[in-house]
Amino acid sequence: MSLSFTYLPYADTGYFSQLVVDYLNGTNDLKEFYTYTPDKDGLEQAIADRKNFPIDRKVLTDTLRKQYEALPKYEAVDKNIELLAKDTTYTVCTAHQPNLMTGYLYFIYKIVHAIKLAEELKAAHPENDFVPVYYMGSEDNDLDELGTFRYEDKKFVWDANGQTGAVGRMDTKSLKPLLAELFKLLGPPGNNLEEVKQLLEEAYLKHNNISDATQHLVHQLFGRFGLVVLNPDETSFKKSIIPIIKDDLLQQTAVGIVTNTIDKLDVHYKVQAHPRPINLFYLHNQLRERIEKTGDSWHVVNTDITWSEQELMAEVDTHPERFSPNVILRGLFQETILPNVAFIGGGAEVAYWLQLKALFTQFHVFYPAILLRQSALWINSHAAKTRKQSGLSIADIFQKELALVKNYVLNNSEDDWQTSEETKTIEQTIDQLKQKAVSLDPTLRSSADAVLAKIKHQLQVMEKKMYRAEKRKMQTQLARIAKLKKILFPNDGLQERADNFLPYYLQQGSNYFTILKEATRPLDNTFLIIEESMD
Repeated sequence: MSLSFTYLPYADTGYFSQLVVDYLNGTNDLKEFYTYTPDKDGLEQAIADRKNFPIDRKVLTDTLRKQYEALPKYEAVDKNIELLAKDTTYTVCTAHQPNLMTGYLYFIYKIVHAIKLAEELKAAHPENDFVPVYYMGSEDNDLDELGTFRYEDKKFVWDANGQTGAVGRMDTKSLKPLLAELFKLLGPPGNNLEEVKQLLEEAYLKHNNISDATQHLVHQLFGRFGLVVLNPDETSFKKSIIPIIKDDLLQQTAVGIVTNTIDKLDVHYKVQAHPRPINLFYLHNQLRERIEKTGDSWHVVNTDITWSEQELMAEVDTHPERFSPNVILRGLFQETILPNVAFIGGGAEVAYWLQLKALFTQFHVFYPAILLRQSALWINSHAAKTRKQSGLSIADIFQKELALVKNYVLNNSEDDWQTSEETKTIEQTIDQLKQKAVSLDPTLRSSADAVLAKIKHQLQVMEKKMYRAEKRKMQTQLARIAKLKKILFPNDGLQERADNFLPYYLQQGSNYFTILKEATRPLDNTFLIIEESMD
């Protein structure tokens, strides 16, 4: 089996927002909302500027060593953690929640993008080192999203046995039946199957919580590339943002700054995330709820937990780990604990990061280069054969099915079923008749227009009937196109938002990630299409 690689501009796919397309194209309307362009020049400037924003590297490396104590050893990971102690080492970061079984493919693509970019930056700047980091959103409490994944056509849902709060802290014991159900469907038999079963069992049945399980799984998949997995749910990390936590609770600076940015962005674009007066959750045991202020007291929503100002400040000083940033403050937290030069995210993440630049300036935190992760579409050999049989190019398959069907009928009909020429001729004839009628009686103009409109309508009805008749003659070919679209664009969405990595790993083994890494172009800002061929 051979593979071919195609790269399309994101604007040509039709699956990305105008904001994202404009950002990648450097549109003037967005330039005030970011610091560094998402390209080679922008990265060079980010690297040069990052040295002016030191972090506590001892806390970072000590905490990472602790988090990695029980994990299998990968020399590349150990080396990268040691490198993070040096002032000449920077990180390339991507972030995502600890989705069960990694969730959807874009989880994988984000990480591969970070790994490849770190490699390319090292080659371009040999005097520095660059460490790829997966920043785990372990404090997220959206179990409906994080506890769901698909294998082939089956949807798996974990109810966590009634657990609540941060998903990363949830106990994994109740996952055993779900894994057993999954293992019944996994295949085909072989070394890759046994490797996957062992990997998932070790991750989810031999670790006490989802964070540890996810770290183990991602570490085993990407440790050979030197990827560092960071779980921010640590007291040592939270201490670094105590001033930001206190400001949000007392001064509520963030809401005003971000709202002002939103008002500017909202003129041309859809806003991705809205701030609250307080952008923190209270995180304790199986609780993660918003904090609100009423009068002179603060309380945790849906609980009886309340504080005075003095009590709240004491709680922050004593237990900073109990305060969890929402999407508005999360980036500040990330950039405070990591020597980051680039953040890699999906379209929605790029959009909300563009809302935050002024907030970073306010708190004197480094605002990194923001890169759109490379999206990918994998076309298997069967789908590739269907594409070629249908006469569709790689770019064509991104069109909507209705457009593809119409174009196919147009290009492959033996009979001319369109009525455009006839309509044009009739319009000319009616116009001549209208001129005659109007010269006799000006009030006949509206009657002539009505006749023309009625005739055009009947011609359109006739054309639709002929089009349907032509489609019936091509039923087999058009069904092939419909099937192709369903396979490559499930529910008319991107494959990366529906598929899980498991089928690809079962087929390719660990080489799957090597293929992705080699094909990824981290600074091209293009959509990657990988197509199999049996030639």
